[in-house]
Amino acid sequence: MQTLPIDLSIKLTAAVDAMPAFPKSVQKILELTRDVNSTPKELVQVIEQDPVVTVKILKTVNSAYFALSKKITSINHAVVYLGFNTIKNLALSIAAMGMLPSRNAADFDITQYLLHSLSTASIAKRLALRVNHADPTDCFIAGLLHDFGKVVFAQFMPQEFKQALEDCQTDGSSLHIALRRTLGTDHAVVGAMLAEKWRFAPDLVDTIALQYDPSGNCSANTACVFAANQISKQLAFGFAGNPYVHSLCEPVAKHLASLTWDELIASLPDLDALFAEVKVLANT
Repeated sequence: MQTLPIDLSIKLTAAVDAMPAFPKSVQKILELTRDVNSTPKELVQVIEQDPVVTVKILKTVNSAYFALSKKITSINHAVVYLGFNTIKNLALSIAAMGMLPSRNAADFDITQYLLHSLSTASIAKRLALRVNHADPTDCFIAGLLHDFGKVVFAQFMPQEFKQALEDCQTDGSSLHIALRRTLGTDHAVVGAMLAEKWRFAPDLVDTIALQYDPSGNCSANTACVFAANQISKQLAFGFAGNPYVHSLCEPVAKHLASLTWDELIASLPDLDALFAEVKVLANT
């Protein structure tokens, strides 16, 4: 991770510490997803201890998108009808969205940010399903949280963040470069700091930290999230302030069968269904 000047490090640490912690129920869900011996029953028990998450999940699964033949009235039934992974990802999405501010002084569009994050997460998960050694769950989570450092900047350093947003729109550069010029660091570094605070696994922290430098230590998960981020930007489903699409570097391409961006996009099954799912998640 980037070595920061002491004064900047102190300022960023204070900003990260001011962000809310992930709810304990969500921390437990993350632990269950990493335990191969965990059961759907354990997931149900954890979710049911959090009334807010329970209500939002039930509202979502009973929406027109899922078109279930009967109304679902319990988390246990939701898991039976929709599966462990769908309910788990819903819970994680709800938790992440619960931390987003309704407005900020940087005029950062949180609604578009959320659509971009969710589409990146969904695409990363799909890529991971066919990449050796990639973990679909970790790729979904890293995709969902990869830009959360921007939320920290929008909340606690809004003027500098707003300037960086304007700079990259003007000159077409990547937002992380504009942020380094303006703040001395970028959202990947801050996002990784936040993921460490939330006690996520080291591999997931590294995937967020290395999203703009995958050549240094390009794991399968890092490759999937990097690619999903660029594909999401190309498809323009949501927008998180960064117009620049990075090229497909060799370490990433090796994990993805050396396909081009266009070939990767063409290989993704039913993008319309993916975007419909993203809209449902965004409205939970």
